[in-house]
Amino acid sequence: MQTASYHQRRGQIEHYFDRTAARAWETLTSTAPVGRIRATVRAGRDRMRDMLLSWLPEDLEGARLLDAGCGTGAFAIEAARRGARVLAIDLSPSLVDVARRRIEALPDAAQLLARIDLRSGDMLDPALGRFDHAIAMDSLIHYPAEVSVAALARVAERVQGSVLFTYAPRTPLLAAMITVGRCFPRGDRAPWIEPVAPAHLARLVAADPVLGAGSITRTERVASGFYTSQAAAWRRA
Repeated sequence: MQTASYHQRRGQIEHYFDRTAARAWETLTSTAPVGRIRATVRAGRDRMRDMLLSWLPEDLEGARLLDAGCGTGAFAIEAARRGARVLAIDLSPSLVDVARRRIEALPDAAQLLARIDLRSGDMLDPALGRFDHAIAMDSLIHYPAEVSVAALARVAERVQGSVLFTYAPRTPLLAAMITVGRCFPRGDRAPWIEPVAPAHLARLVAADPVLGAGSITRTERVASGFYTSQAAAWRRA
């Protein structure tokens, strides 16, 4: 892995989500009113989360799941309700605090808090242990393709089942949206998204010593206004 590139980019992402736009992301992931553009992003993220959940077993009782880049906790909550023991980790302490407050406000808070281990930190930390499944929803889209694939491999080597992840597919439409996104006020801009052609990503996965021992078993795109993301499921052979 290009360690320096990963850590440099990670620092930028942590600063954005924890300080620059924490309040904006708290609003985006809630049910509060938002503008037209952000409404399309919210709808797209909701569709993506539902789709990734549908790729997991309906019954996750006894399974240990890594929610890598958990944000405000929506995926972790649904996985825990299926019976999973979820380690939900994010670079942003602010977003982890939001996730904890939202869980505590739910009717089934006690059961969820018993199943969800919320942490702020690095999803690649080997001390997190081993998992049955891992999910990285939109948490690697800000890294160059080679760096994100190497990070996926670091996760996959500790997962005995599936790794579900998303990436930004390189399309003319997405390129245009990124250009428009540069017009947002600087404080509202996310760190640079790094689009990658699906064929190039597939080659990188196949060439990686860890990921190459398995395969991408399914892939599907979600496009909703200003949200475009490609989901993929990797599984050991």
